Amino acid sequence: MTHPDPSTTPGPAPAARTESTNAPSTVAASAPAAGSAPATVTASGTAAASGTPAATMAADSATATVTASATATASATTTASADDRRAVTGKRRIAFAVHVAGAGELPGLRTLLRSLALSDPALCEDVVVLHPGLPDAAFDTARRLHPRLIPRTADGRDDVFRLDGYDTVVALTPAMVVLGRLDVLLGLRTGVAAVPRPGPDGLPDPRGGVPDDGLLVIQRQDLGPVPPAAKDVPEGLLVPLDSRADFRARRLHDDLPVPEDVVVLNFAGVPAIRTGLAPAHAARDRFDLDDEAFRAAFLALPGAKHPDLLLHLALPFPDRSRPPIDLVRQLAEIHRGRGHHDRAVALLSEAVAGRPDLPRCHETLGVCLMALSRYDEAETHLLLATASPDFAPRAFGQLARLAWLLGRAEDARGYALAGLEADPADANCRAWYARTSAMGITGRSSAAAPPGEQLAHVALFADGEENAGDKVLPEAVRSCFTADTGPDRWHQQHAHLLVDEAALERLNARRAVVVGGGGLFLPDTAPNGNSGWQWNIPDDVLARITAPLAVFAVGYNVFDGQRYRRERFAASLRVLVERSAFFGLRNHGSVARVRELLPESLREKVRYQPCPTTVARHLDPRLAEPAAREDTVLVNCAYDRAGLRFGHDYGHFLAEMAAAIRAVSASAEVRYAAHMPADERFVDDLRREHGLALPVEPLYLLSNDAIRDLYRRTRLVIGMRGHAGMIPFGCGTPVISLVSHPKLAYFLADIDRPDWGVSVHERALGDRLAERARAVLDDHTAAVADVHDRQRLLWSATRDNLARLRELTGLPDPFGDPDAGPVVPSPRSAADRDHAARPRDRA
Repeated sequence: MTHPDPSTTPGPAPAARTESTNAPSTVAASAPAAGSAPATVTASGTAAASGTPAATMAADSATATVTASATATASATTTASADDRRAVTGKRRIAFAVHVAGAGELPGLRTLLRSLALSDPALCEDVVVLHPGLPDAAFDTARRLHPRLIPRTADGRDDVFRLDGYDTVVALTPAMVVLGRLDVLLGLRTGVAAVPRPGPDGLPDPRGGVPDDGLLVIQRQDLGPVPPAAKDVPEGLLVPLDSRADFRARRLHDDLPVPEDVVVLNFAGVPAIRTGLAPAHAARDRFDLDDEAFRAAFLALPGAKHPDLLLHLALPFPDRSRPPIDLVRQLAEIHRGRGHHDRAVALLSEAVAGRPDLPRCHETLGVCLMALSRYDEAETHLLLATASPDFAPRAFGQLARLAWLLGRAEDARGYALAGLEADPADANCRAWYARTSAMGITGRSSAAAPPGEQLAHVALFADGEENAGDKVLPEAVRSCFTADTGPDRWHQQHAHLLVDEAALERLNARRAVVVGGGGLFLPDTAPNGNSGWQWNIPDDVLARITAPLAVFAVGYNVFDGQRYRRERFAASLRVLVERSAFFGLRNHGSVARVRELLPESLREKVRYQPCPTTVARHLDPRLAEPAAREDTVLVNCAYDRAGLRFGHDYGHFLAEMAAAIRAVSASAEVRYAAHMPADERFVDDLRREHGLALPVEPLYLLSNDAIRDLYRRTRLVIGMRGHAGMIPFGCGTPVISLVSHPKLAYFLADIDRPDWGVSVHERALGDRLAERARAVLDDHTAAVADVHDRQRLLWSATRDNLARLRELTGLPDPFGDPDAGPVVPSPRSAADRDHAARPRDRA
């Protein structure tokens, strides 16, 4: 992220648990019900109690033995799609499974689905309905209740143990209703969790096995090659749950009330006669609603709702009623978050027609129109939003961004100033005011060298307290071409700025145009309707670039499970590849993904070009191996699109990281490297949930030299951001990647060191991370030598590509003899090691 835009800046984590939009809870796998204490998930997979009934579901039997394979990989079926690479990161696939023995159980299935949506509205996973061969039309009424219903034929209920394509399966029955949130169940990570059969004394006895008609939470990787039947689940595989997770309604005889902490109420074996069970039946009757009443009940619920459920149950709107404007705006925000800006515009345009008194809707509409590159319309609606004192600062911030995109620096500054007059504390307007005041419009300053002697550089240029990796990267790209990386030799064109006729003329006046690096092939950081990726250039303008065009070390940055409409991107990509004299992507994973989107005739033009940050020692004569390293280990985490990174596993990740940090701290001081302010959430969560305080190195405040120097002098970096691995690696420092995005796994595959990465979803994350870190620290000389050896492979590929590029640019080789190895650097002075900000403790 390279601009102060609140629409793309990570903010407080929303409560909805969704792979496409949510951030994880800061406490457990997800937050427990309001008013209760938090729970966490331990390394063994059981819930660690903190005073609440729900948190102790899986902790009631401390003697249970759970057998697990910590190193088994997730069993998942992947498609050959450029959008879905969950197998790369090890992200868990979770499903609910319901066995329906016949048509007579379909009403129970519908009641179960309603109870699931109304009791846990922020949850939406696949619901696989196993059935003996019912016609597909039999499930039409159930499909109206849930957007992710998947019927499958099955031989019986034991097929829940053989559900291909999922890692965790929560097995329910049509005799159940859900009365509470299922967070703790979804946070379980080992064995088969269930309420055991009762023993002779009537209490659950793990030796009795699992009831055929009970709730199950199955981790499929623990089942072995031949999954058992429910009655044959061995005691060693069983994770006993407290009875409140699967409470038998028949226990409520004599009209006993349903306990408040019951999560799932099970009516198996309950006679049809209701005598003596009135409260239990009343609890279930709450969910026997017709479709209209169910939709109304869901929409009336307070708090967060899962976007899939909300869209499914709100649309289409009933013909006879005008939908509430707040609901329309919520749906538009969902479409906006998924890149369906045209759908958001269609909804909001109708809602605000003739209604200038809806500032919040006008603001959202303006932002969506901007994402479609309908800038004039966007400006009109954003100006309407400024009429409200409550929304004026936000709207003026968006207007400043819009004017900046169009090259109207003075207008952008004026809008930012108006926003500050409305709210002097507005950070977004203040950032835009600082940018437009100090720098004017990026790329408009007069050049010291004639245009024909310059290279044009299209990239994301970070400033202020923005991503440290995005600050280092453009300089690294330029270092591959010229020793002078400043404005004398380079004309800067921010990728987000609209390339109009005047900008096209400036680009064509240069010796060549270099596009990269970074994850420019990403649809949602700063969406535009001109290209569908980060460079805001229409196809017809792109086709008229006459200067040699080189795409250099660009990445395909789509997250696991992230979906977006690729038509516009694919069309722009085709024009880009056709026009490019060189087209290099920064990892082989990106090469494969982009080739999938191209016609056969263009695929061979896509080459591998490593990110230049990974070969920094060969680019910068100051980055030699230091005489002595500080006895530190630096940790970094990322929180943008946190729901896509962590899914339901954030509580597990946090607990495992706490264990790993405690173990590594015995060998070196552990410090935290924040690439941007939002990264510091990890330090806050770690201190609050696990009592660990880490000193923070705010890299976003440091110069590029200071960032590289910090990474050069530490002994090990454990990083989640791509450049928290690539920058230290390029400086010769060993790294361990916390894999939450495919690009980290792609990089490790390129250097043939997949063992340098650990998935954030790994069950034994803490143990594996600590073991790997201790191995690096114990034989640090060998680890550094291995980094240097791997780096030589990347440098060789880079040198080969640069030789081709010199034929295009006519520039001399700044590195001399390619066989001479890394440049021997000169010593750095104290002034060169500019640490602009000292680390601070989060005590």
